[in-house]
Amino acid sequence: MSDQNKSGFAALIGRPNVGKSTLMNCLIGQKIAITSNKPQTTRNRIQTVYTSAEGQIVFVDTPGIHKSRNRLGDYMVRVASRSLREVDVILYLVEPSTYIGAGERQIMEELQKIDTPVILVINKIDTVKKEELLALIDLYRKQMDFAEIVPVSALKDDNTKELIKCIMNYLPYGPAFYDEDTVTDQPQRQIAAELIREKALRCLNEEIPHGIAVTIETMKWRKKIVDIEATIICEKESHKGIIIGKQGAMLKKIGSDARRDIEEMLESKVNLQLWVKVKKDWRDSDFLLKNFGYNQKDCE
Repeated sequence: MSDQNKSGFAALIGRPNVGKSTLMNCLIGQKIAITSNKPQTTRNRIQTVYTSAEGQIVFVDTPGIHKSRNRLGDYMVRVASRSLREVDVILYLVEPSTYIGAGERQIMEELQKIDTPVILVINKIDTVKKEELLALIDLYRKQMDFAEIVPVSALKDDNTKELIKCIMNYLPYGPAFYDEDTVTDQPQRQIAAELIREKALRCLNEEIPHGIAVTIETMKWRKKIVDIEATIICEKESHKGIIIGKQGAMLKKIGSDARRDIEEMLESKVNLQLWVKVKKDWRDSDFLLKNFGYNQKDCE
């Protein structure tokens, strides 16, 4: 890449569960951010990198903007707000609904206070008819002066190339921030922990809310295998029983589902050992939040 290429930062923001992580994984063609059907899955800022002949986009995936109920929630909102001040363009993701709720209005109010160009990305267009989509574009156009409005389906990889072109239009010229092989700044340990957390959220479905974290205790490379020991942290003794399941069946399922994704990421066989520990009210403890990788410097 030369100085004649574009290079810059794009933040993905939106209400919880609008598909930010799915879109980011789709755009870079690799699974980095975890996805689940539960809101507030993403807890840290995750930077991923898209590089092409035209330039380089560093995507910053932020936690969903929502009303916080604990210190973890405060942390997530601060991380999202800080990201908006540091990027060249903002991708504001919404679902294709003609009802614009208080949460969406709150985000648009915040966006109107900053000078960064905002591209409205209407995701999940595979779920609506074309005429509904046109009405929706018209509705949002009246709410705010967006730089662009781009409808996409992250799940079906529909119109995403058009979105990349739009983003490039708003980036400055300059050298790349990362070499062309880089897809994320996340350490492998952190991605492994997040993949385990994703599988736990999916397997446990509605039984346990967001009161789980995952820590990687050890990650050791042998000749053809990686040994990983990890702990799932939960808030209550009753949650521990649910995570382990009858005769350890649930924990085994979480482990085997996570192992497949981790093997794909590391391109190696993985021996994964999982434990479960109870840390009461960890989401309200500054010390434990820091211990579990939620760095305050991410939101200063």
